[in-house]
Amino acid sequence: MILGIGTDLCNIDRIAAVLDRHGDRFRNRVFTERELSRARSRAHEAATLAKRWAAKEACSKALGTGLRMGIAWRDMAVGNLDTGQPVMVLTGWAAVRLADMTPPGHRAVVHVTLTDDHPWAQAFVVIEALPLPGA
Repeated sequence: MILGIGTDLCNIDRIAAVLDRHGDRFRNRVFTERELSRARSRAHEAATLAKRWAAKEACSKALGTGLRMGIAWRDMAVGNLDTGQPVMVLTGWAAVRLADMTPPGHRAVVHVTLTDDHPWAQAFVVIEALPLPGA
């Protein structure tokens, strides 16, 4: 069953301007070291971070909270499988919220997809509850 859906559209040039204006203060407030490392390895850091910004916004919407109720930017992080597929990693309050919204006898799966086409970056997040074996 679907527990939550979220989407966000982010302007890459806006993220680039924030990076120019606030630099590491912005980077370290919003992104994990793993996300920053990935962005540094890319040709277009701002596009990579804009997609991750959009994913965090989309995830907060799918969690049903937006960016309030104690959720922090760094509680939601985008990682990648060896295949390159993006995955959401939730920690802190975001993980607590996910556990609270997951019905008994189920496990939550957070699906994320990212795309960009300058000047836009977009993300969709779907949170699904799957029955546990034997439940």
